[in-house]
Amino acid sequence: MSEKSEEKSWQDLERLVGTSDMSGAEALLAEMSAGETARAVSRLDVADRDQLLASMSAEGAANLVDELPEAQAVELLERMDPERAADVLLELSSDERADLVTELDRDDAEQILAELPPLEAAQIRALAAYDKHVAGGLMATEFLVYPQDASVGEVVNDLRRRVDEYEDEDIQYVYVIASTGALAGVLRLRDLLLSPSRLQIGGLMIPEPLTVLPDASLDQLADLFDTHAFLGLPVVDAIGIPIGVVQRADVEEAVGGRSDSDYLKTAGIVGGEEFRSMPLWSRSLRRLSWLTPNIALNLIAASVIAAHEETIAAVVALAFFLPIISDMSGCSGNQAIAVSVRELTLGLVRPTELFYVWVKEIRVGLINGLALGLVMAGVAWAWQGNGYLGLAVGAAMFINTLVSVSMGGLIPQILKRFGQDPALASGPILTTATDMCGFFLLLTFASHLLPYLTPS
Repeated sequence: MSEKSEEKSWQDLERLVGTSDMSGAEALLAEMSAGETARAVSRLDVADRDQLLASMSAEGAANLVDELPEAQAVELLERMDPERAADVLLELSSDERADLVTELDRDDAEQILAELPPLEAAQIRALAAYDKHVAGGLMATEFLVYPQDASVGEVVNDLRRRVDEYEDEDIQYVYVIASTGALAGVLRLRDLLLSPSRLQIGGLMIPEPLTVLPDASLDQLADLFDTHAFLGLPVVDAIGIPIGVVQRADVEEAVGGRSDSDYLKTAGIVGGEEFRSMPLWSRSLRRLSWLTPNIALNLIAASVIAAHEETIAAVVALAFFLPIISDMSGCSGNQAIAVSVRELTLGLVRPTELFYVWVKEIRVGLINGLALGLVMAGVAWAWQGNGYLGLAVGAAMFINTLVSVSMGGLIPQILKRFGQDPALASGPILTTATDMCGFFLLLTFASHLLPYLTPS
């Protein structure tokens, strides 16, 4: 759809809701892609959004919620009456229900769960108890399971009787269980449908399929799907009984979502996703919660410059090199942070392995620090014709690079050891430290070499 068409789509939706033509609005939404739907709904004001959701069937509202980013979907559910929100949740798959309930305000979540049938509420609580980045938090509990002595004809007839129940599910496999209830094998739908009705499915299944436990990490799941061309993996409990299925698409979405979340945190967007359709004060306060502490950190770094005001006044060229040393060291430190966060995520290092990480980083820092220091020393000498200035700049660059890679490697380890998110706090801590250290080193070296840096 062209940009003009997209613009017309959300304006048409606004017009239809404004004239209370809800059937027309619902038909228009059905024609839109997921991205167009999210954009159109986000452009409606709050009253129009509420009116649109209230007029739709529970199934229609669920389809709309399913198309939206999670943060927007949660906002819509929180504004609904608990009974209405419960009806909408019942139209979603089990994993989607749990994901949304987990993100809801606690009081809102409890009110909605109280409106659900006890069995569904208990199922949502059980799934919501898992971390969202493990198999239990990603799995859906809707899957086809039959005993291995069932015939092909019995299974096919059962599927036909329950077609309404399965029509919205992406079903590719039938899971076959032994008499004990443990998973015995997996049967592709293609093999099921092309086999004679009299055969037992136990003779057609692929025995001993690959399974995962509910605590399997997101990275383990991603590796499995990268290695095997499976569309889904069964999740089993400690004794092998199937309890859910993890879909490849859900794992890929979770991996992408985690990367987006880490990027937002390092950029200073805390408290989850932010969209410009969210309330103004909420967006402002969330950003200020990150920006305000950074004022204090930057004042600390600036105080180092203030303490060497006379040196800078005597050698104005230092002001040119201060931000360069600060920025280059920050870049080196951020590279180390990225490696540490990634290795912690993959389990390649433990938070306690500080010495191992430091040794690995300091070796890189020695090489890169020397290279960067020589370059900066050459620039200073060539520009000002003063070898002592080059010595001060180059030495500061070299040492600050060592400091930055050391801190960049160790800060995520330390934060993780104390239960903090390394992606959230590493950046500002590193930036303040490398700024202070870089300013201090260059200005201290320059102060000691001042007689050689100023004309006699």
